[in-house]
Amino acid sequence: MSNTDPVSGYQMYNQPPGPDRSAQRQAAGRRAALTICTIADTAAGLLVLWILLFLLDANRANVFVKFVHGMADWLAGWSQDIFTMDTEGLRVILNHGLPAVLYLLIGHGIAARLNRA
Repeated sequence: MSNTDPVSGYQMYNQPPGPDRSAQRQAAGRRAALTICTIADTAAGLLVLWILLFLLDANRANVFVKFVHGMADWLAGWSQDIFTMDTEGLRVILNHGLPAVLYLLIGHGIAARLNRA
């Protein structure tokens, strides 16, 4: 096999092969998995932060506490009032803790699946 270009007659130098498509897909899958993990962790973190702020009786007039409470209510909107018990602290723990756990399980499960693909 000759190392010359049949058109111009110049010798071709060994060039490194182009990037492997499977490696590119794998890198894209890892980036997507990292993004999904980050979103799931952030959502769960906000929910847990609200639970802590509530249990520690944080000042609800504070702007940061209002923000965390609003985000936690939005993230846990689908699970509000699943548990309706008399103890308000336990109710907040269960109604906000359940979505936090589910976000972590689902987010990390999807990310693990993407990393294997």
